[in-house]
Amino acid sequence: MIAQNKQARFRRFGILTIAAVFFLIFIGGLVRSTGSGMGCPDWPKCFGKLVPPTDVSQLPADYKTQFAVAGKEIADFNVFKTWTEYVNRLIGVIIGFLILFTVIFAVPYLKSENKKIFWLSLLAFFLVGYQGWIGSKVVSSDLAVYMITIHMLLALVIVALLIYTITASQDFTIQQFESYAPLKSIIVLTLLISLVQTVSGTQVREAVDEVAKRIDNRWLWTDELGIIFKAHRSWSLLNLGLSVFIMTRFRKLLERNSILYKSSLALVLLMSTQALTGAVLANLGFPAQFQSIHLTLGSLTAGLQIFIAILVFTKLKLEKVNV
Repeated sequence: MIAQNKQARFRRFGILTIAAVFFLIFIGGLVRSTGSGMGCPDWPKCFGKLVPPTDVSQLPADYKTQFAVAGKEIADFNVFKTWTEYVNRLIGVIIGFLILFTVIFAVPYLKSENKKIFWLSLLAFFLVGYQGWIGSKVVSSDLAVYMITIHMLLALVIVALLIYTITASQDFTIQQFESYAPLKSIIVLTLLISLVQTVSGTQVREAVDEVAKRIDNRWLWTDELGIIFKAHRSWSLLNLGLSVFIMTRFRKLLERNSILYKSSLALVLLMSTQALTGAVLANLGFPAQFQSIHLTLGSLTAGLQIFIAILVFTKLKLEKVNV
């Protein structure tokens, strides 16, 4: 048995790390929406420096060719974009240290039956390092859309690992009062839909970038996005509909104060808010400030869906079956 104080320490630090990862996703969305992805054209340094310049006078005269990416000259130096990308990288480094401490606090689990908690925490730590390498490839590929998609999906994998380890470290069960055989299958289906929705969302973002190059009037962008935007919206509505259905089932199967029912209710509210921000983007000319919010809400939604799935598959226990 792990001492309660060690369990609590691991849980607190793990939750802090998850919150930091979601904050990084928000900053990443801000980097994307403000066009700051190439603010630092090299990696891991920024313009060859550990601390980036604050003025173009601090760069060599031929900096645009000296720091060319994929054989193309970089854009004019922009201090806001450079420091936005730099802060994004700093937060990534901080998260690496946070996960390292999470691994250290998971060491006591090596002497328990839950050894997987330590090993999965260690895996999350290595994936953060790999995520940093993927980030370098995003830069060197001049923001190739497939690299951005991989970068986003890997962040969600890290979140999923952390959520699982923290949930598995807690000794509790959730009582289910009635049998409902399709529940787990529906939960898996929602995860698959969420995955498709996430991937299509990155493709919509790429389509927005392409349309922006051709059309200055932001209010006309939605009509030019084509089928990928309609598909993304359809997947979103399907995801929301299934989540509402799951919430109604939990209301019947579980106690009202159950963490699983409360999580499903929070998920529906979160999805509804995300759908609202999506409507703002589509109908109000894609305001940049809402792009990062929309991405962050989508990531939080995916994280909450993962949490619900973990609870259903590891903590839900049928107490009795009504005949």
